[in-house]
Amino acid sequence: MKTPRILIVRGGAMGDFIMTLPAIGALREQWPEARIEILGYPHIIELARGRYYADATRSIDAKAMAGFFIPNSVLDPDLMEYFGSFNVVISYLFDPDSLFANNVRRCGVKQVIEASPRPKDTHAAKHYCRPLESLAIYVDEPRPKIHPSESDHEAASRFLKMVGREPIVAIHPGSGSEKKNWPVENFAAVARWVSDELAAQLLVVEGEADDRVVGKLTKLLEPRSITVASRLKLVELAAVLERCALFLGNDSGITHLAAAVGTPVVAMFGGASLPIWEPRGERVRVVRFCDNDVAGALAAIEEFWGNRRGNC
Repeated sequence: MKTPRILIVRGGAMGDFIMTLPAIGALREQWPEARIEILGYPHIIELARGRYYADATRSIDAKAMAGFFIPNSVLDPDLMEYFGSFNVVISYLFDPDSLFANNVRRCGVKQVIEASPRPKDTHAAKHYCRPLESLAIYVDEPRPKIHPSESDHEAASRFLKMVGREPIVAIHPGSGSEKKNWPVENFAAVARWVSDELAAQLLVVEGEADDRVVGKLTKLLEPRSITVASRLKLVELAAVLERCALFLGNDSGITHLAAAVGTPVVAMFGGASLPIWEPRGERVRVVRFCDNDVAGALAAIEEFWGNRRGNC
């Protein structure tokens, strides 16, 4: 393929998408001039549109998409034309009976690659790269990377004016599942130490459904000065986290977001968090926790802080 048109179909949560970025990046590297589009959830795939990976995106929530999950259904003509315009479609949808894939083939797509969305015993980033081997593309050490745009950086600068002083340490005490969360009291203990001993400004990140745990954390941190980052677009939050000196969080999509912009990350992983979902990066430390231990988190933070001072 000289200048192919490639479509990536990717549902799933934020962390799933971020772990797929190395695969999309490998396609971009292989064919710099290719037209690459992503079909997925708009607020998530926006992380890729016009930010190195994708030339365009489209919502997977369109009502007409339903027909593509029914065998031998009457397919929407506009979607048939859309799918048929691509040389390659790579689908990371859960499609055990190949209903979606076969319906896409009916649109005239020459190559449809069915990629499993569920890694089992291989790190997720590597798992999502493996389907590219059918295109003779091999990725040895995949590491997700997000490239905030100029407008993202401008939005981050406007927000950070409200935060005040630097350095800023971002803390996200939530996740998509409470069983993956480190106790909020532990986050508070570490945050107090960061504020008092390191003289850092605290930025508490509030994701979806995090209002209860964030409310509890902010109360435990009184009377210290904190700023809560809520209702930011993901692309804006990425640019904000990029400006932080450190990030502390659970096994969550926001932790992957912080790692992907290159911020030093201390990720707290408990028994409910699998190694295949650990964030990747040179400046990432994964701390396995149990009960109320905070020593591992403090040691990782001190390591990063020492390196930071050495580089000043």
